[in-house]
Amino acid sequence: MPVRDALATPQLTPRLWLRAPRESDLDTVYALHADPVCSRFTPGGPMRSRSAAAELLQGWLAHWQTHGFGCWAIALRERPELVLGFGGLMRHNSLGDAPGLELYFRFSPESWGQGYASEMVQSALELAFDGLQAEAVQAVVQPANTPSRKTLERLGLLLKGSQADVPGQAPSLLYEITAALWASRPRTPPEPTPFGA
Repeated sequence: MPVRDALATPQLTPRLWLRAPRESDLDTVYALHADPVCSRFTPGGPMRSRSAAAELLQGWLAHWQTHGFGCWAIALRERPELVLGFGGLMRHNSLGDAPGLELYFRFSPESWGQGYASEMVQSALELAFDGLQAEAVQAVVQPANTPSRKTLERLGLLLKGSQADVPGQAPSLLYEITAALWASRPRTPPEPTPFGA
């Protein structure tokens, strides 16, 4: 099977079903991004319209079409029809001078604290380093987002610096893991981060 086709095939982790998003995911994209609890660390606050959600989803779909990978829709293996969140890797130009891979995830509050984010991130890093032969993966997170920061740190991402990417807001923190650091780490998933996805 060609690599591109293999990447587009749904991925299974011990507990999760990771697949490419679909047009039919729009309601879930909007619900998650418009939820004040889910968006408490988003600089712009909750998403304000379905059209904004449609634009986000179309960007994800276009990324999959262009690159053969991207943000996954995430569900439990035993309930693949119920999407818990979205997350994965996207090529991004805003993280530095050269295009790189950026990690993203957002889960419904009901699924927080179960280790699902860690499980998805582990799969994303395997894809990045073992499948795509990436040199590094980065993630941008707000300083106050302690649960996401702990998830990233437990998976080996290190704080690299900060960037003033949102006018009027505190600079976002930039985390990174390199291929060399990934190769030196054990492949066992970390413990769940309490009270956060």
